[in-house]
Amino acid sequence: MEGICTSCLYSSITPLSIEYRNRRKLLNTVRKNRSLSTRICAASSVSTVQTPSEKTALLVKDISRTSALEQLDIERGVCIPFRKYSPESVRNKVLESRGQIFSLVGRGIEIVWSLGLYWTTLVYDYLVGRDEEVVPFRARQLRKLLCDLGPSFIKAGQVLANRPDIIREDYMNELCILQDDVPAFPNQVAFNIIEEELGQPLEAVFSKISSETIAAASLGQVYRATLRASGEEVAIKVLRPQIEPIIYRDLFLFRTLASFLNGISLQKLGCNAELIVDEFGEKLLEELDYTLEARNIEDFLENFKDDPTVKIPRVYRQLSGSRVLVMEWIDGIRCTDPQAIRDEGIDIDGFLTVGVSAALRQLLEFGLFHGDPHPGNIFAMRDGRIAYVDFGNVAVLSQQNKQILIDAVVHAVNEDYAEMANDFTRLGFLASGTDVAPIVPALEAIWQNSLEKGLADFNFRSVTGKFNQLVYNYPIRIPERFSLVIRSLLTQEGICLTLEPGFKFLEVAYPYVAKRLLTDPNPALRERLIQVLFKDGLFQWKRLENLISLAKENVTKLSKNPAFRGNNRGASNHLKNEQKLDLTDTIKDGARLFIIDEGIRRQLLLALTEDSKLHIEEVVDVYRLLEDQVDVPSMAMELAQDLPSVARDILLSWSSSVLSDR
Repeated sequence: MEGICTSCLYSSITPLSIEYRNRRKLLNTVRKNRSLSTRICAASSVSTVQTPSEKTALLVKDISRTSALEQLDIERGVCIPFRKYSPESVRNKVLESRGQIFSLVGRGIEIVWSLGLYWTTLVYDYLVGRDEEVVPFRARQLRKLLCDLGPSFIKAGQVLANRPDIIREDYMNELCILQDDVPAFPNQVAFNIIEEELGQPLEAVFSKISSETIAAASLGQVYRATLRASGEEVAIKVLRPQIEPIIYRDLFLFRTLASFLNGISLQKLGCNAELIVDEFGEKLLEELDYTLEARNIEDFLENFKDDPTVKIPRVYRQLSGSRVLVMEWIDGIRCTDPQAIRDEGIDIDGFLTVGVSAALRQLLEFGLFHGDPHPGNIFAMRDGRIAYVDFGNVAVLSQQNKQILIDAVVHAVNEDYAEMANDFTRLGFLASGTDVAPIVPALEAIWQNSLEKGLADFNFRSVTGKFNQLVYNYPIRIPERFSLVIRSLLTQEGICLTLEPGFKFLEVAYPYVAKRLLTDPNPALRERLIQVLFKDGLFQWKRLENLISLAKENVTKLSKNPAFRGNNRGASNHLKNEQKLDLTDTIKDGARLFIIDEGIRRQLLLALTEDSKLHIEEVVDVYRLLEDQVDVPSMAMELAQDLPSVARDILLSWSSSVLSDR
């Protein structure tokens, strides 16, 4: 466990959820040592602050004690043993020689002059009263300015395009079209970098390599090649030469500028500006190291290894390094070409179900998700699978964060908006101690107005637009990982609407969530299921029926995907599992709870006799939904085999109650 800060180990109270990007050896060690891994990265609490001035003073005091990176670790619920970014490492990099200092000063003058001139035009617009009418022009001007200032600012603009807490929506819309496509650097330079990483000539490894780049971006570019040894087609990703010193220099200047904006940031967002720069710097430096992207690919491969509907390219580790990444070539159809997908005999609805389910699995099950799923990074395979490429920009959610997200869904279903607002505090959107009372009515208005017409007319983009207004008007900050989540979901909804204009995101997402609540082995989700099924102490029969129907719908749609009909044994086994809704564990857990938990037993018995009548009809309706999904004799046999452990739990529960009474 070398590398993990001892203060995290001894003072923590939240569960471990180490980022997938950490070394696999460390992760395996942590998994084996559960006693050590259950307590890491403590979350500190702040008492409620009544006035803005008191709140700001307390935040300043708290921030002075805790560095921005420590705050991020506490908020995320993760501890990062191998951090590539830190303010100290950036400062040391850019101040290690006199030449670099001169370069830093020159770059600082360029940035201050360019941004200062732009800021002056905004002030002038405001003074003459034309600030609103020239917004489209000024937004375009900002986009062009960021492009001219180079790759760091292009990346910063892409981040701002998903940060309604920092920038107003009309500017966000303009920055959304900001692309990092730039002129490719010379092929010979790229080939020299590849040979340096391989330690041998190109011809010794590749029998053929494209003479032109397949894609060029601000940080690197891609070639297509054929391996000499096996004849396999591969993609070669090459980092731009001398890009790292430029990025380090700009990050140092960003953080220096942010230190002058901490007061404004605290008032508007409840956090200091340096923390926002640190979030950005972490992600940016990760994208500069292709060994981290290789690990990301391997982790995605591991997560989806039993899912025949998702294709993740294989990475060739022996041919890759920090500046070069060689991976399997994906020969798929762009997801913005619906006709080409139909021509391959792929059912669009089935493919969309696969795509949404894969995205939700990343978010709610694995906690490791693709942060940049634009149309160039997602493909439809000819066998019906969905394929992902480019794993430089991924984000991680801790187990704690995933559970809070599910809590937020449960609270939305139960229309408990006060608790939903508290979920935002727990996720880091609001600073600890912030009074959530003013936010509750706004959340209620957004959610209820969006669902008034039902799932069929729910539009994720319109809800996000309303949420953006809320974020801009209240001291709410969107943590970097959740800005990636929002961008990811919006982008994928946009792709879905391109393929099927009448597509409804929630009509696919809700069945997946229903299935997850009903079948997931995680005990925490069992608890959330109970919260969903009971409202104000009353059992929601109709809600249970809807959950089962939606879960069956998800299973049916997924099983129709042609990827399940592959010739490989794994696909056929997965098909057998996916054709039915496996509720064995859920029913067993429900029976165990009924026998052991007096409170649950009492609530269920009351549910059967509500309103002075037996609810036999509702029980029959639920049984009819399940009769084709559950093998009753096998279920009875499993319950019988489980009786000894149930009896043991009954005795333990009884002895605990006796001891507590004494």
